[in-house]
Order: sequence, then C-alpha cells, then structure tokens
Amino acid sequence: MEANLLRFILFTLVGLVLTSFNDHLHNASSHYQYCVLGAGPAGLQMGFFLSKAKRDYIILERNSGPGSFFNKYPRHRKLISINKIHTGRHNAEFNLRHDWNSLLSDKPDLLFKRVSGEFYPPADAFPLYLSAFERELGLKVKYGVDVGRIRLVRSATGRSYVLTDQHAADYSCSILLVATGLWVPQEVEFAGSHLAEGYESISTNPDDYKDQAVLILGKGNSAFETAQSILGRASRVHMLSSSTVRLAWQTHYVGDLRAVNNEVLDTYQLKSLDGLAEARLEDVVITKQEERGRKRSALKNPESRDKLYLNLRQFKQNGDEGKGSDEPWVELPDYIDNFSLRKPYDRVIRCLGFRFNFSIFDSSARLPPSENAKGRLPGVTAWYEGKNTPGLFLLGTASHSRDYRSSAGGFVHGFRYTARAVHRVLEYRHHGNKWPSTRLMTTQLMSWILKRVGEASGPYQMFETLGDVILLRGSHCEYVEEFLLQALPRFSSLSGHDVSSQGLIVLVMQYGKRKIDNLGLGRSETDWTQAWKSNFLHPVLYYYDSLPTAQDMKTRPHGWPLPRPKAIHHMVEDFLTEWDTPLSHIQPLRRFLEHCVHSDLRAFSTENCFRSALTHRKPPLFCQQGYLAR
Repeated sequence: MEANLLRFILFTLVGLVLTSFNDHLHNASSHYQYCVLGAGPAGLQMGFFLSKAKRDYIILERNSGPGSFFNKYPRHRKLISINKIHTGRHNAEFNLRHDWNSLLSDKPDLLFKRVSGEFYPPADAFPLYLSAFERELGLKVKYGVDVGRIRLVRSATGRSYVLTDQHAADYSCSILLVATGLWVPQEVEFAGSHLAEGYESISTNPDDYKDQAVLILGKGNSAFETAQSILGRASRVHMLSSSTVRLAWQTHYVGDLRAVNNEVLDTYQLKSLDGLAEARLEDVVITKQEERGRKRSALKNPESRDKLYLNLRQFKQNGDEGKGSDEPWVELPDYIDNFSLRKPYDRVIRCLGFRFNFSIFDSSARLPPSENAKGRLPGVTAWYEGKNTPGLFLLGTASHSRDYRSSAGGFVHGFRYTARAVHRVLEYRHHGNKWPSTRLMTTQLMSWILKRVGEASGPYQMFETLGDVILLRGSHCEYVEEFLLQALPRFSSLSGHDVSSQGLIVLVMQYGKRKIDNLGLGRSETDWTQAWKSNFLHPVLYYYDSLPTAQDMKTRPHGWPLPRPKAIHHMVEDFLTEWDTPLSHIQPLRRFLEHCVHSDLRAFSTENCFRSALTHRKPPLFCQQGYLAR
C-alpha cells in the first residue's frame, strides 16, 4: 500500500514538473530578427524576399491558413483584380503588367493563372494560390498565433518589438513588418446607425431581398457589389453617401468604382426604380416604425419587418435631437415634400469599407492615423516605416496612405513592388547590401530606357510612386530600378549609392493632369512636339544636376510626383503602350539624353568612326566606347 502511495506521489510530482516545464516553454519569448505579422499576400511576399536573403524571420498568422480575408471577402465572391492570361507576349515582366494577382518569386510558373483562368477570378482561388506560394517556397509561417498586443521594449543592447498572442506567448524581433491589411469594418455614428446591417454580416442570398426596398450606405466597390447582387430581386435599391460616384476608368485609381460592379448606374439613369443620392452620413437619422395599415398583416405574418425611415438632421424639428433613435418619424416641411429618400425601406445596409486595426498597439508602439483616407490607415514615412516607430514597417494595403487615391499601393499588383522596395531598404540599413543596380555604358542608356518603358511592371503599376533612378557618371552610369520617389531626398542613405556632380535622371510613369472627357475625341495626344499634353499613362524623364532636397519635395508643383527639374522630357503617349517608334519616341528621347550627358549618343559605322577620329579632336562617345576602344 505504501509502495503504491509513493508511486502515485512520484508520478504526480513528475507530471507537475513536466506541465510547468511545458508552460514555461509555451510562454517563453522567441526572438527573431524579423517578424512579419499576417500571412496575406503582402506578408508572404515579404517572406519570399527574407527567405531568399536567408534572414532570420517568422510570419505570424492568427488563422489556420494564408489569405484568410479572402475566405469571406468580397462577400459576393468575385475579385475585381484583372487576371489577363493571354497577352500575346512571352515576356514574363511585361505579362505582370496585366496580372494583378500573382506575387513575385524566382519560380516562373508560380503564377495565379495556375488556380484560375477567369478574367475576374473567384475569391476562393486566392487562398489556394497563397497556399501554393507558401508551400513551394518553403516560407516560415506559424498559424494560430493571434497577436493581441504589440509593445516596444528598449534595453542596453537596443530596442525590440514584443508581440503577445492569445496564450500569453511572446515573440520579439528587431524589425517588425505589419501586413495585417484592413479588416475592421468602417462605421459612421449617426442617429439610428444601429438599425443598419453591416456588409460583413448581410445575407448574400438574393432571394432574401425579394420585393424589398433597400438603402445602401456607401458608393464604393463593396456597396455596388452588394447592389448588383440584389438588383433582380429587390423592389428598389438606393445608394447614399456624401460624395458622388468616382469611376476608376475616369480617375485611373483602381480603388474607385470598377465597371464590373456598376450595373446599378444603368438602372438609375434609365429610370428603373434604383437611384443614387448624396448627404453627409453623420447627418442621417434612421427611425423604425410600423407602416400604416400593417398591424393586422403583422399578426398574420410575424416575420414581417418594421419599416425604416430616413431623415436628415437639418430637417428634424426643434427639440428632437435628444430623443431616442426609435422615436416616431418626423414629417418633412411642406416645401421639401419631394425629398428623394422619403419612402420607407425594409433594410439599410452599411458598406463603407474597412479600416486598420490600431487597437493591438500599446502606447510605446502606437501608430498615428494618416492625414488622408479619413484616418483609416496608419501614417508612414516615404519608405513605409511607421511615423515615430523606428524599425516598424507597414506592408500591403496598410501602407496605402503614401499613394492613397493616386496609385495602386493598396492592391496586390502594386504592393508586391513596394514590399520589394522595403526589403531593399532593410538590406542596406541592416546588412550593408546596396540597392541593386546595373552598370551601363552611357551609349547603352537609351536602349535600356526603351526596354524598361516597354516592359517593366513595377513603375507601370506604381505610377508616380516608384521610378528608375539613373546616376550619371560620365562615360558610364548606374541604373537603379524602382526607387521610392517620395524618398528621393534620402536616396543615398536608403540605397547606398552616391550622386555624382554629373547629376541624375529619374524615369517616372505618369498620367496627364488636365481634366478631359476620357472617351471624347480629343482624349489623346499623338504629336510628339506636344508630348507634355499627353493625358494617358506615359514615361516622363526628370533631369537634376543635384539631388533634390526635402524642402524641394515639399514645395513641388501641385500634382507633380517630383520637384521641378533642370530639364524634363515627356515621351508622347502611345496607344499600344510600347513607346518604340523611331520619330515620335526614340529620336526625341535621344536628343534629351544628349542634352543631359553633354555627348552625342548616335550610333556610327566603323568608317564614320574612323573619319571622325581623323577630323575631330574628340570622336563621338559611341566610337570611343566601341570601335576606337579596341
């Protein structure tokens, strides 16, 4: 009996020790040089770059698989990102211009077209692609880690960021890369706002809206996506927001309303019961009451809904401000009895987009909200480092405040390149590896520029945000691809390359700044002598004899991506986006480059080089670097 008791006590003690040891291991802090928070497209994209550079990193994801956002959104399961597989070209870099879903890797076949061939793919295809991306590249991802707190810890050896998960386990890192995207629903508080359903929880079955009047708050893609899905069932669909509709094909901003979702514009303008209206949502008042004459029918049909009435705050009678949101509806004054939204609704749906989750950052690591995007995004520097949080970088959609409503940095086909730019900044800052560059003879420069404007995807997608920097050094030059334009004053400290007294040229893709009829007869410019009037996307070259300063960037002309240069050259817009014609594109470009490098860049035959050597003290540069150099 005593032996059994001793055995029981011994086993109990061993169990307690093992449990304590396991708890210690579970709660112990794991340290990495790089922590990537989020295994969405931006997080996995950065994971590839870190893995390729053989850095010490971990990707932390709260869900059980990558790209979990796309398991639910968009709610009606069609992506609006282009998946153009058939371009008629075999150039992989060119094809990425029209592939808005693939991530960058060193595997040429690891592309989104593997999981879907549809032009607008189903949302379910994206997690499948991301899973294949993670698996085939062997990325280090830890799933089921729900980080609820991020804090900055300073010590004698430096600073680190500590991430605490749902099990109180800590992960610390020297560099934190936040790629959580935007997933917190954006809401606006107004009287009766609690009566509105959210985009995140509405039914996606069109039959649930049969013969119902629906009011949608918002006029973005999620709002129009929702409207389009119920057009054939709802009795009427109205849409309300403070701004008018912005069409992506007019603004050139892919986050504005895309044509794939805009069928309700037809039914509105062709007067088929649907419509759009404008009012500040903060001024909206929604009240609920039973429609007249419905008491008896409600007894027969208990599932019948109370009606929702919309009013505007300026129309409320004096003394109504303090009443509850379920107060009886107040009639409008007689002189505005034709108020557009005077009829009752069965449903009000909030579709106002998403915002960044600021709540997980404590005061030591708190990110300030951006000055644009209504504060929905965190504020970041021109190289995507959090303001006031050194060593904390934003990736993906969360970094979009730098180019909000002006370029594609909030979308996969844009932030795959800004993620690469952030990695290059980190490589130089922490490992001494300069921004990759190509050394060219000056006589090769024009051919290289023509190659880049004809195929490069990074500057093409991230127009006016990423650009190529050409460092002039006399007989040769250094070609630095896809630098962050807004960080140009910090070029040397971020890239590791010095600017010589010869100056530099910056190649940018940009749209014209004039407001035009995008489908009108005068929408395009074909005369190369009027190239500066180009309206469509086209290459622009800026020549500076010295690096622009931060003050130059602040005082640049409105709408310009860069400060006013010493010389500027627009390559006239091209319908085929190839910019390769001899007279309209190549010859004007050569003349501009010759002005910048102070040398003749024409190509010469052997005979002409020989004659020039006999008759000129200094033969053309092509001859010096070619035939005469042998």
